[in-house]
Amino acid sequence: MIIGSISENKMIEKRVSITPEIAKKYISNGFQIKIEKGIAEHLGILDDEFVKEGCVLDTKENVLRESDLLLQMNLPSDENLNIVKKKNILVGSFNLSNNEEKINKYKDKVSIFSLELLPRITRAQSMDILSSQANLAGYKAVIDSFSLFKKAIPMMMTAAGTIPAAKVLVVGAGVAGLQAIATAKRMGAIVFATDVRLASKEQVESLGGKFLVVEGSENLETEGGYAKEASEDFKKKQEDLILETLKKIDVVICTALIPGKKAPKIINENMINNMQPGSVIYDLAASQGGNAAFTKADEIVEKNGITIVGESVILNKLPVSASNLYAKNLFNFVLNLYDKKNNKININMEDEIISKTLVK
Repeated sequence: MIIGSISENKMIEKRVSITPEIAKKYISNGFQIKIEKGIAEHLGILDDEFVKEGCVLDTKENVLRESDLLLQMNLPSDENLNIVKKKNILVGSFNLSNNEEKINKYKDKVSIFSLELLPRITRAQSMDILSSQANLAGYKAVIDSFSLFKKAIPMMMTAAGTIPAAKVLVVGAGVAGLQAIATAKRMGAIVFATDVRLASKEQVESLGGKFLVVEGSENLETEGGYAKEASEDFKKKQEDLILETLKKIDVVICTALIPGKKAPKIINENMINNMQPGSVIYDLAASQGGNAAFTKADEIVEKNGITIVGESVILNKLPVSASNLYAKNLFNFVLNLYDKKNNKININMEDEIISKTLVK
């Protein structure tokens, strides 16, 4: 059985789906690996490293024609999907809300698994691409935002006087938000956090953050553990609390997302106007509209002395680490699909992991 992968469009995606380390694991489990020449050279991973582990290098067209299972980061182009053989299996992260029409066009030809649909169950944790990638995103958002902030982060006591610690607000305490809290604390900042899910309070406080509790708040968490839409009353109370908090905040990290929907606007124009000049807002929700007013995807906007960064491709700044984790997630998913005894892929619809991720 041949597992293949071709280069992504490097203008928009620098991560890869197979690394030499993971290729070796596939081969030890009985698979053949065939990848496009030069697939990871932009990451400093030369073709020789893949060959040393037993991979076959070929043209993009041959990889697409001969693979039984194709691993990608993003949905391949129509041109590439037209080449893949029938009954191929395609695994990746394909953003169904943006690619629904294209996926429907090809799902009768190939079986498409999109891993952002994984159920939040214990058995699926090793395959959870959202968690592994969000962890890195939360870390990198803090590093980048602190590099734009024009003051020191930790408290420093010198003979010339004391520099106070920077104050950070993390909006959304999911995986990215919790990693942002941990990273900011390690660098010496005073960290506050807010989230519509009350269960987040304990997690935030365990990392040394201060959780902002909305008076009379309800727990807005789905059965799957994601945030859901808040009521208008909650939004008003949250707005008043954040407005007052932001007056003393130096850096804001926005991570609040609702799967499949536009990002909630949490920081409005009035709040930004009341922030201290020199403050930074780093918006990781930019690709879905952003959590802050004035956010523009992949742009830096200045408003009344406030720097607002809209980031939609942050993992392209950590492509080696992100690829390593993503490739491991895919490997664990493929092993769950694979019937090693009969050397075939078994699409067992009684398995919740398989049934939930298969695009029907």
